[in-house]
Amino acid sequence: MFADRAKIIIRSGKGGDGHVSFRRELFVPDGGPDGGDGGKGGDVVFEVDEGLNTLIDYRHRRKFSATDGEPGGKKRCHGANGNDVVLKVPQGTVIKDAASGQVIADMSGSCRRAVVLKGGRGGSGNMHYATSTMQAPKYAQPGQEARELEVQLELKVIADVGLVGFPNVGKSTFLSRVTNARPKIANYHFTTLSPNLGVVDLEGGGFVIADIPGLIEGASEGVGLGHEFLRHIERTKVMIHIVDAASTEGRDPVDDIEKINLELKAYDEKLAQRPQVIAANKIDAIYKEEGEEDPVERLKKIYEPKGVRVFPISAVSGAGVRELLFAVQEMLKELPDEVTVFEQEFDPEVRLAGENLPFTVEKSEEEENTYLVEGPRIEKMLGYTNLESEKGFRFFQKFLKENGILDQLEALGIQEGDTVRMYGLQFDYYKENV
Repeated sequence: MFADRAKIIIRSGKGGDGHVSFRRELFVPDGGPDGGDGGKGGDVVFEVDEGLNTLIDYRHRRKFSATDGEPGGKKRCHGANGNDVVLKVPQGTVIKDAASGQVIADMSGSCRRAVVLKGGRGGSGNMHYATSTMQAPKYAQPGQEARELEVQLELKVIADVGLVGFPNVGKSTFLSRVTNARPKIANYHFTTLSPNLGVVDLEGGGFVIADIPGLIEGASEGVGLGHEFLRHIERTKVMIHIVDAASTEGRDPVDDIEKINLELKAYDEKLAQRPQVIAANKIDAIYKEEGEEDPVERLKKIYEPKGVRVFPISAVSGAGVRELLFAVQEMLKELPDEVTVFEQEFDPEVRLAGENLPFTVEKSEEEENTYLVEGPRIEKMLGYTNLESEKGFRFFQKFLKENGILDQLEALGIQEGDTVRMYGLQFDYYKENV
């Protein structure tokens, strides 16, 4: 089965924790801090693999994880970094946030490799936190947490030209003819219900055609397999709209064209504005009574004044096909030679930001009803906060609450009237909602 969609969960590696330790050497009674840094967590990386053309590998496995960074060690030893997890996908795969549907990365054009989730940074060991007022810090920075995200993978075929039209108008026959015209031409078939790619080789340059399985009314609303198929023509530069000019199944070709164009517009306004040509197929099966208007001439009268050229063809005999292909080739030459790439709408680095900041909260072993709070951010904050003012003191209280320090004090059993010490400052604890 051709798999062009998959939903998976990806997880980056957690950063290793920084280490708390102190030098213990002969003749060095008061060694300084020597705790090493934790290793970085592994990244989640997507890479284009030219040998793949489906997402079938992601249908049977749901979760992919990078490994965590190792914690730091004593004697300033740095923890080992975690291993990345590299996920191979076909060219043209769009990676979206599953919850919002927003694009994270489009594996097309020059984008061959994308780091979608970065591993957590390793925490700093206590050797980094020694200051003139705190020469033996007992805290280290925890490693940054792992990040987890559910993503939707969608394969959007990369082709220059898309074939659209109702079922049984001759699209497959047309593709088979134009892609078997020369021995050099490659043809990639998946299944009869999947997009078929074909390479057309012409003098002056070829192009890639995607045969999109027949659309029906309501396709833009997901009726049938509408969304599955419409996805594949979002990148095409030109569309060949094939109709049954002979009305062999009793349908009106003009009505068919209008209905398909409405589906394109309903799905994506930009699709309806793409350059389009009409291939009036099955001209060898046209039988008209005397006095009846020729169906090809009728199509030309309606659409050529709108700038849409009409080419009478027979996909079975090949009549008119060459003229159509050269006209499409000329249209492509006038258009920018670049692949439609979907811009990033969701940045996991911004949306999943978060960081653990080091501090320690502990009960004093030497003084009764006294608690000690230490940490580099606390020391820095005290340096620029005026605790003499009411506004400054309330800011200080809010800082303690938002960083979870008050929660930790309460977890240790602090009571109203107990003492809290921070870097030479002493406070009496009173519970207050801030």
